[in-house]
Amino acid sequence: MSKNPLIDKIRKNTKNAYTSILSESTFFNDRKLTSTRIPMLNVALSGSLDGGIGSGILQIAGPSRHFKSSFSLEIASAFLEQKPDSVLLFYDSEFGSPQAYFSTFRIPLDRVIHIPVTNIEELKFDLVSQLEGLDKNDEVIIIIDSIGNIASKKEVEDAINEKSVADMTRAKALKGLFRMITPQLRIKDIPLIFVNHTYATMSMYSTQTPGGGSGALYASDAVWIVGRRTNKDDDKNVSGYDFIINVDKSRTIRERSVVPISVSWKGGIEKNSGLLEIGLLGKYVIKPKKGLYVGVNPKTGEIINDEADKENTVRDEFWKPIFEQTDFKEFVRRFYSIPDGSTSFEETRGTNGIDNNIEHEDIFSTNVE
Repeated sequence: MSKNPLIDKIRKNTKNAYTSILSESTFFNDRKLTSTRIPMLNVALSGSLDGGIGSGILQIAGPSRHFKSSFSLEIASAFLEQKPDSVLLFYDSEFGSPQAYFSTFRIPLDRVIHIPVTNIEELKFDLVSQLEGLDKNDEVIIIIDSIGNIASKKEVEDAINEKSVADMTRAKALKGLFRMITPQLRIKDIPLIFVNHTYATMSMYSTQTPGGGSGALYASDAVWIVGRRTNKDDDKNVSGYDFIINVDKSRTIRERSVVPISVSWKGGIEKNSGLLEIGLLGKYVIKPKKGLYVGVNPKTGEIINDEADKENTVRDEFWKPIFEQTDFKEFVRRFYSIPDGSTSFEETRGTNGIDNNIEHEDIFSTNVE
């Protein structure tokens, strides 16, 4: 019983089993996050180094060969590892992720349900049926790879009948799909990641924008547009890439945030990539000598780890004392997250002498391919 009899009356009259007082709502207060092993990937997902993927829709968009599928598999790998009874539903329209990809990301093949789809309607019928049969206690993560490369049923039929008319139904079909699945994902606490393509706009200053129409954009809790820049070794040979996650939309972190994740040919994803840039910005890392870095506590000026060259700043040993002995994690959260009312973004940036007018594009070079 509440102190307000009207509230009790409304709750008694409701026909909806999920009705609750907002302060007690499980959809907001008990949202479970699953952390990945990559701190800055957790930041891109939730704004926190210790955060991660939660229920709802994440759209990862970008040109070909921009690590989009790999990001989705890295996230799914963390989900499966931390939830021993969980399952990955993998809707496949591109067939560009062979079994070796799953093994590379430590995903057990016997916990992946592979569902080939050839058109949007086929995807819609199966996905809606799956969600109807699941409940909140079922530990499931869903990947669609990809939305950008899937045809509508009409488009296929027109090709069979040798019709060359433009397909005006695809965007409408996608909008209907997302309209059906969005509430189910949140109610049943299921994360869904879908890969998408981008195209260049026709504006004066052309930008990359996700395909698929407005339905995919409106339904997504977060939209990443991935760019990349090339890394070269001392011999000028390509040694890997920095994949730049541009957060085009998010319900948890500032839009237009930029998160770099480095991938090398030798070692794969560099777990602590991206931390150095934000550490330098907040003065948790300084360069007392050319080419060398040390961790410091910006509040006391105390040096808290040994000098390291740039290659060694991605090691856990470099970041562990910074995480444990400073408020670096809180600094990152406040820098990326939407302000919660306790501290404004401007107040946070004023800490440690940060220019309040600085933009993420100024911090991280976005001269990408």
